[in-house]
Amino acid sequence: MQINVRQDQDLLIVSVDGRIDTISAPDFQHQMEAIIQRGDKRIVMDLERLDYISSAGLRSILYTAKKVRSLGGTVSCCALQTMVQKVFDVSGFTGLIPVYGSVDEALMG
Repeated sequence: MQINVRQDQDLLIVSVDGRIDTISAPDFQHQMEAIIQRGDKRIVMDLERLDYISSAGLRSILYTAKKVRSLGGTVSCCALQTMVQKVFDVSGFTGLIPVYGSVDEALMG
């Protein structure tokens, strides 16, 4: 798993490549904690290059979203691959976290 971060005005775009699974989820959550501690409160997770997500990965994303919300911010996801979209749908995540088709849609949303 690799995470890349870029700023677009007041929005932080976090791109995740690879997999968020039992092995990589703790590292993902640690990196997201560091981002939250920097004070970023509008975060979009660009998951276009995320090939796989496990329940541990879902928990890490949910933890991040709840933490950011408790600080008055927002977290959304975008550009989910078909398999990741199915996992989000089946787990009910699409009802918990806003999901957009692309980064551009997330910027407008």
